[in-house]
Amino acid sequence: MIIAWVIAWLSLGIWVFLIVGRGFFWLALPRLDAGQGTADFQEESLSVVAVIPARNEEAVIEQSLTSVLDQAFRGSFHVILVDDRSEDGTVANAQRAAKSNNGSHRLTVLEGQPLPAGWAGKVWAMHQGSQQEVAQRADYLWFTDADIAHEPGMLQALVHKASSENLDLVSLMAQLRIDSRWDRLLIPAFVYFFAKLYPFRFVNDVRHRTAGAAGGCILVRREALDAAGGIKAIRAALIDDCALGRLIKRAGRRVWLGFTQSVRSIRVYGTLRSVWDMVARSAFHQLNYSLTKLIGTILGMLVIYAAPPLITLFGALAASAGRAQGMGLFLLGSVTWILMALSFVPMLRHQHSRFGQAPLLPVAGTLYVAMTLSSAWRHITGRSGMWKGRPYTGT
Repeated sequence: MIIAWVIAWLSLGIWVFLIVGRGFFWLALPRLDAGQGTADFQEESLSVVAVIPARNEEAVIEQSLTSVLDQAFRGSFHVILVDDRSEDGTVANAQRAAKSNNGSHRLTVLEGQPLPAGWAGKVWAMHQGSQQEVAQRADYLWFTDADIAHEPGMLQALVHKASSENLDLVSLMAQLRIDSRWDRLLIPAFVYFFAKLYPFRFVNDVRHRTAGAAGGCILVRREALDAAGGIKAIRAALIDDCALGRLIKRAGRRVWLGFTQSVRSIRVYGTLRSVWDMVARSAFHQLNYSLTKLIGTILGMLVIYAAPPLITLFGALAASAGRAQGMGLFLLGSVTWILMALSFVPMLRHQHSRFGQAPLLPVAGTLYVAMTLSSAWRHITGRSGMWKGRPYTGT
């Protein structure tokens, strides 16, 4: 009973801190959407090059590339698709999309070179695209993924944000696709956990050390990227987006990260396995392959997410058995669980998911603990860091 009380109060205390002292991450703010604040913005003198790494993306590349080529940007705009040794129809579909949208003159398809030792696969593709002559002359590089679609006006909004506020990197968390019950349980929780780990208000505060970015949509000033060491400075990063955000911010430059409704992932998950693989691929890397951090993370996640419903159940059972302290534990666990669920509602609204999922956040949290353990096991057995069926690093 004493242990239960300690865990119950500890869990409540952590949740109070998270809600009021972690940058209000749960509010799904700040935001930037297509067309926002750009009515009188003139960008004719600015140039942007989009760099899109793609490996075996024939199912999504046409929709994604079309959304990029359709951007109504008044300055100079070019797109480099880096075909990272695809084994399907990625290139053919990309060329067809460009031709059908009269965008062939703005598209360069670059054949990716073999992966050098010490490089992460996606980062190597980003580096190759950024080294092309047209990209070296650009004012901004726009890194986006082959499974991301952008509403018209998104590029203009990004450049306006960066230019008018003197920002060196502007990044947006894409809306992730939700199709199945597993998606509804796990995808909003994934965004929620990301925002908790990298509170956007902290990222955007020059006085705060927290830095990050969201890889689906990153606009970076070319001069700032070069001054920080270029893409090669993060050559081994598995979590390339956050590594790029840290690189720019630690160079003394200004970074901004926000939510949006105008950038969306068209990647289909749908199953527990697909989400599991996404998380397990890099979760242990996030912990710097430290067993100490792994143990601390697991214990912390269990106290934060699993403890409130378990304490509530334990208190109810103790009360029904006539134990005097049972009702107190039941109420304490219930209050903590309710706080947790309420903090999840804004993220569910942002992801257009059902509010009834809010009380199930402990289930999602427990599954993410299992995914983190799986990530550590994959690393130990030499199966970590896979991207499109290939290890992240190679020779």
